[in-house]
Amino acid sequence: MQEDVLRIYHKLQPLFRAHPWHGVPLGTNYPEIVTAYIEVGPADSVKYELDKASGILKVDRPQLYSNICPTLYGMLPRTYSGKRVAEYCNRKTGRNDIAGDDDPLDICVLTEKYFPHGDILLQARPIGGIRMIDNGEADDKIIAVMKGDAIYGSWQDISDCPDSILKRIEHYFLTYKMAPDETSPKTEIVAIYGKEEAHQIIQLGVEDYKEKFPHLADIF
Repeated sequence: MQEDVLRIYHKLQPLFRAHPWHGVPLGTNYPEIVTAYIEVGPADSVKYELDKASGILKVDRPQLYSNICPTLYGMLPRTYSGKRVAEYCNRKTGRNDIAGDDDPLDICVLTEKYFPHGDILLQARPIGGIRMIDNGEADDKIIAVMKGDAIYGSWQDISDCPDSILKRIEHYFLTYKMAPDETSPKTEIVAIYGKEEAHQIIQLGVEDYKEKFPHLADIF
């Protein structure tokens, strides 16, 4: 029965737009090279987010203040921040109260190129990440460079990224939910990690996805 469903799916797939979360492969060479779905870029004064039910890019909220995302920002298809990602975060922080945020893994992609809008797919190479906790939930931000980028494409690890760029990314995620009169961040950044750890978190996110969506795990 499942084989019949998969055969029908593969026949009909070219007729429809794929759901960016469930219908796009992460790539055959992940976690070294991943497919990223970009929702927001530095040109956006609106915070866009994938509508998980429909697969359509929606308005999450207008950016009311001056915090504009400094990179391309989106998610990794067919990943999920579930119990494995949460357990890893708990182990690394020495805590036991952190849960997964029930979303795909987030990714920030560095590139010299200008992208006027999101809702695009690109190939990226993870070089590290930010361990962020948002309201008691693991909310890792994988940091990557766009494959083939003339400026950033040669970077191999987070150590290649200047502190000034990392601080700009950190500042965005510490302030993007704050009003100007607030003094306490609503998010917490507890670590910056390198490529090997980013790869491990992506793998855990894939395993969490397969457990959360077993009926979709064998599509690709």
